[in-house]
Amino acid sequence: VQLQASGGGLVQAGDSLRLSCAASTLTFTTYVIGWFRQAPGKEREFVALITWTGIKALYRDSVKGRFTISRDNGKNTVYLQMDNVKPEDAAVYYCAAGARYYSNDYQSPQRYDYWGQGTLVTVSS
Repeated sequence: VQLQASGGGLVQAGDSLRLSCAASTLTFTTYVIGWFRQAPGKEREFVALITWTGIKALYRDSVKGRFTISRDNGKNTVYLQMDNVKPEDAAVYYCAAGARYYSNDYQSPQRYDYWGQGTLVTVSS
């Protein structure tokens, strides 16, 4: 599985941005897809996850109500809609694919098998 993240850029606080994660494999529909982010000097942290069918979507607390993850299996693409962006959301955002869903450990980067290259989100206040 090859993942390509895109859509990052410079936005003002309060604006919206949509990130995309395109996958190269036809078995994309069997993977759990997660978004992670890493700010300078900080560890990579979980942002959101969507399961194979798209029925289950999970978020870190700080983005709940502002970010929405969705997937279009026909396009092999997962989206992260970011609304009301805050300065603390600034980071490099990565998408990742996991062959299994770990209900107790889905926030751990180690549970994901494939990673995209990252896309930078910069937020001006």
